[in-house]
Amino acid sequence: MTDCVRTGAAFLGLVVLLSGCGSHPDQPRESTASPSTAQASPAQSDHPADPSEAGKGDSPGSMIPRYDDATSPEAKTGRDIQEQADLLNHLSTSVNNTLKLPHDIQLVGKQCDTANAYWDPGDNSVVLCYEEATEGLEIYTKAGDADPRASTVNGEIATFYHELGHMVISLYDLPITGREEDVADQLSAYILLTPGPDGKVDPANVQAVKDSAREFQGYAEAAGELDDNDLAGGHSPNKVRAFNMECWVYGSNPAANGDLVGDGHLPQSRAELCEDEWDKLSHAWSQLLGPHLK
Repeated sequence: MTDCVRTGAAFLGLVVLLSGCGSHPDQPRESTASPSTAQASPAQSDHPADPSEAGKGDSPGSMIPRYDDATSPEAKTGRDIQEQADLLNHLSTSVNNTLKLPHDIQLVGKQCDTANAYWDPGDNSVVLCYEEATEGLEIYTKAGDADPRASTVNGEIATFYHELGHMVISLYDLPITGREEDVADQLSAYILLTPGPDGKVDPANVQAVKDSAREFQGYAEAAGELDDNDLAGGHSPNKVRAFNMECWVYGSNPAANGDLVGDGHLPQSRAELCEDEWDKLSHAWSQLLGPHLK
């Protein structure tokens, strides 16, 4: 079995399960720690991750989910979205079943008082801020989605895998070229779009990436005209990130995703490059992640 297929098979079950569950102005997602005064509370889950299963062989660590307190209206809404989808438990289970973790990693739902998500290497934690989910819900509601909560959960899944990109680069000292934020976006798309052992990608996974692209587009529209600070930032502008996500979806299966070309989506000139772009992205990430998969 190739590394690419192994990765797809390892992550596929979680993403399909979550897809059935129910950035803001540039730059939307930070990747370094930011302080928070939220107080920790035990994770509320009927099926908590089992750290005992991870302490074996060359993978002594596990990802441990935790929901911190929420006090503001925005944070309470975001926490409710995460908890109703059992989001943190499912995400941590996926990682524990897939990656060889050298030590424990906390996956924290948190009130940050701003819409954000980040990998904190000093604290060994991935943080999904409640306000990020709340802003996503506002975007999908404004867009007229039939089930904006389901779209929001899709956006949260893509956000998590973006932060997972930062995490694996840090944990495994992976070599990368180019801006790390762009590389982390690639990992998010790679995990969601890589076929499972049957050679197929679940349509719900594809929709998660499409929803993430629409969220970036919503943030871009809210931000308005960009200045030099926006263009010189660590993240690509949100509209660029939206086009990248659409390009990788299209490139992974042009025949099935022709709806992403034209009419406000990918220009034909970019679409023509996407299949080769996806092939290179997929090959690179399969090589990078292969040695670290269970």
